[in-house]
Amino acid sequence: MKNIIPHNFQVSKADRNQSNKHNSFLMWFTGLSGSGKSTIANVVEQELHKKRIKTYILDGDNIRKGINSDLSFSPKDRTENIRRIAEISNLMVDAGIVVLAAFVSPYKKDRENIKKIVKDVNFVEVYINTSIEECERRDVKGLYEKARKGEIKNMTGISAPYEAPENPDIEINTERETVEESAIKILDFLTLKLQYTNE
Repeated sequence: MKNIIPHNFQVSKADRNQSNKHNSFLMWFTGLSGSGKSTIANVVEQELHKKRIKTYILDGDNIRKGINSDLSFSPKDRTENIRRIAEISNLMVDAGIVVLAAFVSPYKKDRENIKKIVKDVNFVEVYINTSIEECERRDVKGLYEKARKGEIKNMTGISAPYEAPENPDIEINTERETVEESAIKILDFLTLKLQYTNE
């Protein structure tokens, strides 16, 4: 590491944001499996795309099958999974993209580390607050049933803890709010965040 010397490139994040006519940052959707993270992130991305905002979604499917395919679901590997995603997100934010990341990310310390990597100003925490009972009722991927049978170890909410955010930027309760209402709430919050000025 001591022989790695950063190169100073001439095009900055500010230059890219100016060119795109919007700020870039990371929106981090956290919540239990089946809470609705990816579903809501997908609707938010569609609306942002209509407004010509440059976006990209990161979630378990496109991360766990590729760059993090070597990681398990042990606490140590979960932390490394989130660290790598944060570093990827940081590069994408620097590239001028609004990143929507949808991950269970059960540990507070890991979410705090994301904030340090991308910096507070570039981090929006969205807590998809759905009860374990409702997530288990939905059981979209059949994971809870397998966890109850002992076929899946370290299942968040069953055999592994979920540490809920205490002060998220946005909190969505999917048992009271529809996907559309949730997306509108998030988009309203982002209005000022997206605006880029030279000042």
